[in-house]
Amino acid sequence: MLHMCRYSIAIMKKLDWDDLRFFLAVAAAGSLSAAARELGVNTTTVLRRIASLEEALQARLFERLRSGYALTQEGTRLMETLEPVDQRLTSLSRDFQAGATSLQGTVRLGASDIIASGFIAPALGRFRTEKPDIALDIVTDPSLTGPGAAPRVLNALRDVDLALRLARPTQGDMLVRKLGDVAYGLYATPSYIERFGTVPISGDLSGHQIVGFSPDDRPLGPVWWLSRAERNARVVMRSSNAAVRLGTVLADEALAALPCFEADQLAGIERVAGPELIGGLELWLLT
Repeated sequence: MLHMCRYSIAIMKKLDWDDLRFFLAVAAAGSLSAAARELGVNTTTVLRRIASLEEALQARLFERLRSGYALTQEGTRLMETLEPVDQRLTSLSRDFQAGATSLQGTVRLGASDIIASGFIAPALGRFRTEKPDIALDIVTDPSLTGPGAAPRVLNALRDVDLALRLARPTQGDMLVRKLGDVAYGLYATPSYIERFGTVPISGDLSGHQIVGFSPDDRPLGPVWWLSRAERNARVVMRSSNAAVRLGTVLADEALAALPCFEADQLAGIERVAGPELIGGLELWLLT
């Protein structure tokens, strides 16, 4: 019994619960394209989510037929398990919506300073209108700034109810949900560009000074791109904190990778390369 319990916990840790939503959609629609239309995504995303779920459960859930997707025996068992849960959650959601006006209290939300100012602050007015009795306590922890090391993130999450993070966590027992993608670009001041020039389409940073990411940051998106491109540049400093990188740019000292939603609105700096070159990071909600 203990062995089975540990086995179940191991599966739950690997399982992305949002994949179950895709499974239910394909099972109900009978095809990837119909499920994709229902979910508002493309068929590639649906196929990837089903493959992820099958890998986590170590089971084949669908038979790929000419007429569409049919449940296997394992898929039928999963469906029989999920249907009553889905019905109960739907009922519970209605109950919550009916009592939503009575929600009150303080919610501690962890985020980086740049996410707090760029995403949370602009939405605060609408949130206050919809949930006037809920107060937000924003905790700006540097560990949540980007794709940093897992232990630092787990420590930061102990002190908050929810957190926004620019990378999907790979460790810890938590529920996660992807909210979207954050585009990144390379930015510099006009003075820096006059001295060192702009960045060519090839992305060659020869002769440039840059602010690198921290060695602890996972090699994703702009972190991965810059780790390769910086070989031809002079790294003046490294930081996981976007505010620190921005400060170095404003001091005319270097180029730096910054979130476009924030940097594009700032006076005194210019984008010299966009997300089509250096990529972006995923924004995740952690609970």
